[in-house]
Amino acid sequence: MNSAPAPVTASLDDPFYYLTNFRFVLAWVSERHADLLDPDELAFLRHFDTLPQASQALLARMVMRKGELFRLGKLSYREIGDTSDALAPLVELGWVDAAPTLSVDELFHQLRLAELRSALATPMRDAGLPASAGKAVLQATLTSQLTEIKSLTEWWPMAPDNIVRLMVMDICDRLRLMFFGNLRQDWAEFVLTELGLQQFESVPFTTTSRAFQQREEVNAYLALHRLRQRLDEGEPFEQLSLELPPRPGNAWLATRRARLLLQLGREAERSGQAEQAVLLYAKAESSEARIRQLRVLERLRRHQEAFDLAMNAQSLTPNETEAQALARLLPRLRKKLKIDAQPPVREPAYTRWELTLPGPQPVERAVALHIGSPEAPVYYTENTLITGLFGLLCWPAIFAPLPGAFFHPFHSGPADLHREDFVARRRGLFDECLARLEDGSYRQAIHTTWQEKHGLASPFVHWPLLDETLLALALECLPATHLKACFGRLLQDIKANRAGLPDLIQFLPDAPPSEPRYRLIEVKGPGDRLQDNQRRWLAFFHQHHIPVAVCYVQWLADSPAAL
Repeated sequence: MNSAPAPVTASLDDPFYYLTNFRFVLAWVSERHADLLDPDELAFLRHFDTLPQASQALLARMVMRKGELFRLGKLSYREIGDTSDALAPLVELGWVDAAPTLSVDELFHQLRLAELRSALATPMRDAGLPASAGKAVLQATLTSQLTEIKSLTEWWPMAPDNIVRLMVMDICDRLRLMFFGNLRQDWAEFVLTELGLQQFESVPFTTTSRAFQQREEVNAYLALHRLRQRLDEGEPFEQLSLELPPRPGNAWLATRRARLLLQLGREAERSGQAEQAVLLYAKAESSEARIRQLRVLERLRRHQEAFDLAMNAQSLTPNETEAQALARLLPRLRKKLKIDAQPPVREPAYTRWELTLPGPQPVERAVALHIGSPEAPVYYTENTLITGLFGLLCWPAIFAPLPGAFFHPFHSGPADLHREDFVARRRGLFDECLARLEDGSYRQAIHTTWQEKHGLASPFVHWPLLDETLLALALECLPATHLKACFGRLLQDIKANRAGLPDLIQFLPDAPPSEPRYRLIEVKGPGDRLQDNQRRWLAFFHQHHIPVAVCYVQWLADSPAAL
């Protein structure tokens, strides 16, 4: 393995810092993904290196901005100099269209109101619109009438500015995708790192450390991404479902496809097309989709089909979320089918507090002030303390440089974090980390990691809340057996179980040796109730004798909320 190269050598004091970052991405992809590039993409990388610096910089500026259309007057940058000179080589290569045709929608997006009134004066007059008509009225009235695709000078012969179109955005998006492994991250990652607002763990890379191993996988990702975009833009789910690519062999791409099927199913359900929703949920082959499929089948009164599917799901060792849903659904189906009922599942036992406090104010703050003291401090730690301690102890396992886990310098966590095989691939490493809870070395290991890794991005550690005082109290008061139990539950289903933890923790360092030295507190304000993931954690705490209470708050009758 080779150490990861420094991701950024640019400084924000360098006017071409963004170009340095852009070049870094191109070099990274060229070195590690050349076998996945087609001739046009390889030619882009080759020709880019031959461009003058000003032309390279202008292209990078355009790529990093939103959209593909740009007004020439807004492409003015001091370090680049004359925009026309910098643009000329890009136009010659066909990377920029200097006189693109524009739809009326694109025209409305690019021109200001006064400019639209001038450009569309004749269509406005023909439509009987006053010269003072607003942009919304113009667009609503003229869009359906003006269906031509024309250049700006044809739309507006007297235009004082020009509009150009970037023609290589698809290539640049593909290169960005191969670098990051997703299209969620963009060029801002470099700037945030340079500003010191984000810092990342340095993980060794191998020659195979990359998100995609075949070009077909890149194509599949892009196809799924575009379908999701079209769904978000309101296109009918029926057409999108017909265009869905076949299930890929790549496990994480298959997961992305399943998520899209889930979204298509939800859209079908919202549209009142329950039969289509059932089919889409069935194709998704995921726990969440199966639960939704069962609920729709129940509403359709297809009780026997729902019962058979539920019983099959129950036999497959479902995760806690699905098991909880099945425990609610199966009794209803048994009743409908007149099948002997099974004993009902009991609600988890927990200590219940009821407090009446001055308000309104944040309920967690109100409870913390009411029960806290210097000798028994209370901290707001919802979903951050247990997960943070886990992240610190298991840092070596989480950031292990396994194939397909890290493939660029901007990972806040492993790319396979929510894949089913995440823990299995690292079982030995997690066992080594958790063994420290047995031999007592966990306190030093956690504290050392807190010091050495402080501020580095992590999917589990929220640094602003996990300060040194809280860390010391937690390591002093939380027994290793409780930590081991909680960490084990996190590893069973990281995505589901990292949420739903209690809002507050109260430390009791002076408690007698026979009593707990802390307690977890879930706070519920007026009208609030326990969520399913919270109920699952409460049942777990009860099973493992972990001290927890649920505090229900009402406001005093004379408080402003009651007046």
